[in-house]
Amino acid sequence: IEMNSEDFRAGKISVEKTAKLLEKLNIRCDGNHVKCVFKENDTHRNGKITIEEFRRIYRNFAYREEVVEIFNTYSSNRKMSEQNLIKFLKQEQYVQMSDTIASEIIQKYEPIKEAKKQHQMTIEGFIRYMNSDDCLLFKKDCTHVYHDMTRPLNDYFISTSHNTYLISGQLIGPSDLWGYASALVKGCRCLEIDCWDGSQNEPVVYHGHTLTSKILFKTVIQVINKYAFMASDYPVVLSLENHCSPQQQEIMANNLQSILGNTLLSDILEKFPDVLPSPEALKFKILVKNKKIGTIKETIERLGRDKHGQILECEEEEEEEEDEIEDYSKELISLPIIKESKEKEVEEKIRKIKIALELSDLVIYTKAEKFKGFHHAQLYQKFNENNSIGELLARKLSKQKAREFISHTNNFITRIYPKASRTDSSNYIPQEFWNVGCQMVALNFQTPGLPMDLQNGKFLDNGGCGYLLKPEILRNPKLNFSPNELKEYNPTILSIRLISGFQLPPTNRNDPLVLIEIYGIPDDQTKQQTHVVRKNAFSPRWNETFTFTIHAPEMALVRFVAENQVTIGSNEFLGQYTLPLLCMDKGYRTIPLFSKTGDNLDPASLFVYVWYHE
Repeated sequence: IEMNSEDFRAGKISVEKTAKLLEKLNIRCDGNHVKCVFKENDTHRNGKITIEEFRRIYRNFAYREEVVEIFNTYSSNRKMSEQNLIKFLKQEQYVQMSDTIASEIIQKYEPIKEAKKQHQMTIEGFIRYMNSDDCLLFKKDCTHVYHDMTRPLNDYFISTSHNTYLISGQLIGPSDLWGYASALVKGCRCLEIDCWDGSQNEPVVYHGHTLTSKILFKTVIQVINKYAFMASDYPVVLSLENHCSPQQQEIMANNLQSILGNTLLSDILEKFPDVLPSPEALKFKILVKNKKIGTIKETIERLGRDKHGQILECEEEEEEEEDEIEDYSKELISLPIIKESKEKEVEEKIRKIKIALELSDLVIYTKAEKFKGFHHAQLYQKFNENNSIGELLARKLSKQKAREFISHTNNFITRIYPKASRTDSSNYIPQEFWNVGCQMVALNFQTPGLPMDLQNGKFLDNGGCGYLLKPEILRNPKLNFSPNELKEYNPTILSIRLISGFQLPPTNRNDPLVLIEIYGIPDDQTKQQTHVVRKNAFSPRWNETFTFTIHAPEMALVRFVAENQVTIGSNEFLGQYTLPLLCMDKGYRTIPLFSKTGDNLDPASLFVYVWYHE
């Protein structure tokens, strides 16, 4: 390695200088690990090291044994020829080969000019290549939009947040504009806005009847306007939970129009009079999801007319949270005969709600409609009507009537929301609702943990644009798919050799292990774990191979979790990475690790060898 002797002018350098010098040499390193490795190499224990000791430290960080072993297999006389690199790329990395790919890799990563000239790669170049983005687990093709974006909206999973304005608990705590900005920056495409009458005729956003703080509706819309299309060009849906008087609803309509301007979709798209438009057709548009009176046709006829002060009434059942529809849901699911006694109860729950025509007419393709069962929807539901179903009822339906549920989500956008008792903003596991094709599975984005890891991991796909084309088994009724009953599928065998870890977050004990978890249809859900490597967070080696049989690979997510064993049976979380199975590249791959709150823990990583047949 080339180093400036200036760096060692005084003969020896300190730990701080060591860290700086490693950085200068493009070595990604964690300060705590530098301190430990420095200590091991500081032979005189005086906090200073010589140039020779520094070289040893450099080798510790740069020359990872497991990578050197691969290099040695494909090289002779410490050089890898272009031919051998091609062999490695074909046999190990499953790279789609072109005539020039090997020479391009040598040109890009080999630092030694002589070797470059002779079309060879040294260990230095090979290490740089293996540490590069070209060798990450996540497929490069999946980092940009590649799904067909011209299908109707109901054919997509849509990244959706629940109570977007909250940044902590549901009952007390701040309502914050940052909730909207950060969700949009994370690629979220459906936001929830809980609107109430405020003072001075200004509608406010907060969690009604609770002690969460209030923010102005118009300020929320200004923030959305600013951040809507930073992470994605595809449409944003504003799901309004509207508790405002008609007068303040008019103010809301006004705010939406004046702040969003042409971005607001307030008219039908010519080519889509009676089907939902595609994400492509709705690029850079914001849609309002709210109750609506009358048909789209009537709305269009009123375009440009003054609707000020016009108020319409509609009847609707009380839709207090899910616990109240639970009784009704039992009847919905299993007792279609006993109707009489229920009718009376239902009647008592009916209330009249007033809707300002100005706001109602801003709803085009996303009309909120109460869910009254699959059969009712089949007979009466219009293409532009969406249902919101609470988590408990949705769970029952997904277990008992999965095929009908899939047939429903095949036709209508369906939003799932967390049960009211989750006052701590905890989340459910979204996978069970994706399994039946629900487009909008709403999660509390402010709450870190497994559900948000799955959400973030799933929506990494398709360039992180917030829309994923649902797999064909959820879009083609002829396939008669149910996640709960396996037909004779052609299962995918997934094999993962967990080779090693590198610079894992240091803890008191440093006894790391790794879990590999599969989330998908119930038969595919499983987890396996490595043994514990004692006292080594810097470069633990596991070298264990795990095999999984996956029946529905297009639905599966793979989650890698690094943990530290504290006592037998209790581990602490170090970092995780989640991604769709079909976004995994094959061969030797590096897995970055993320903290509980989603921060990149670079340079902490895992090193694996992956193989599966698609």
